[in-house]
Amino acid sequence: MNDRDSLRRRILVTLGVIVLFRLGQSLPTPHVTVRAPEADHPLRWILDLLTGGGLATLPVFAFGVLPCLAAPRLLRGLIALIPRLAALRAEGEAGARVLKRYQRRLVVLLGLLGAVGVVVFGGQNVLEGAVTVACLTAGTALVLRLTEVITDRGFGDGVRILLLAQVLAVLPGEFLRLYERAGWAAIAVLTVVTLSITVLTIVLAQGQRHVPVQYAKRMIGRRIYGGTATYIPLRFPQANSPAVVAAVLLAVPVHYFGLEDPGWIAVYFVLVCLFAFMRAAVAQSMDKVAGELVRAGGFVPGIRPGTWTAEYLDYVNRRILAFGALCSGVVALIPAAGLALLDASPALLVTGVTLQVVLVFFVSVSLDTTRQIESLRQQRRYEPFLR
Repeated sequence: MNDRDSLRRRILVTLGVIVLFRLGQSLPTPHVTVRAPEADHPLRWILDLLTGGGLATLPVFAFGVLPCLAAPRLLRGLIALIPRLAALRAEGEAGARVLKRYQRRLVVLLGLLGAVGVVVFGGQNVLEGAVTVACLTAGTALVLRLTEVITDRGFGDGVRILLLAQVLAVLPGEFLRLYERAGWAAIAVLTVVTLSITVLTIVLAQGQRHVPVQYAKRMIGRRIYGGTATYIPLRFPQANSPAVVAAVLLAVPVHYFGLEDPGWIAVYFVLVCLFAFMRAAVAQSMDKVAGELVRAGGFVPGIRPGTWTAEYLDYVNRRILAFGALCSGVVALIPAAGLALLDASPALLVTGVTLQVVLVFFVSVSLDTTRQIESLRQQRRYEPFLR
């Protein structure tokens, strides 16, 4: 199979799974009648995006990829609490396979619990409730399998691809509702917001600082190794969590005091910058990088190895983190300011953060999928020379 056929097959598999996924989110569950939430409910956007609108109509794939998103995070919490699971994680590849099996079971269990909750709050009889639980649980298991098919045979991570598909399915209706309320001004503002966030997200995701590194020459036997020049790529680890945490902290005071005072927006901007910087600083250790350089015989030209290299890398990295945190604050401020101009929602921060998360997620998935396609093409191109 040549390069073009392999790419075509992966694309068709991904598109086919997305179509099946959306069909499952349109297939109604027997004996279920639900009332859609109010259009201006603060949690409506988040629930619709996480389930593809499934909680409003409760189809067979009512929970979407929500159990697949929740299971890994819940499993990480259980690993920290249960020593046996922590021991499995320390066993390497064999333990990882066992944890993966536990994670798959946990996804189905979450779907089962959600289905039982639907039956309890729906007031169904025993027979109808059993049918509903069976359909929704089977739907969760099938969604799990669809994500695995995309990961193994398609492009990108299956959970992220299907999440993106259901997000794109929900957004047109939300934009239409916003257009009916604000007219063409909504289209103009959303266009500016989308383009601005997309450009800044790409700049943060692709931008990096190259710190030059030189490796000392070593003679092993009659051969000389090392002596090559390379670099350490330093970049800002972008994430949506700082904006989400800032919005949650401000949700209560904003609800009671309103957003008429622009000071709330300024506080939101400062909090996002602060949380973004703290998260990135904790996630990176320049002492570890400097230690690995010493063990590999590498050094930064003009800087002594060891502590001096760690201090230099930390100095450069903190400047990068400061700029990245400022950009994260600007990215978080753009949708909030745009929606404030439209007076779009009483839950302005929730809606703004949701819009930011959607756009940043869309850009990151697109970049990751593009990298995977390019990597596959390069692998196929050089495969004849590796035989």
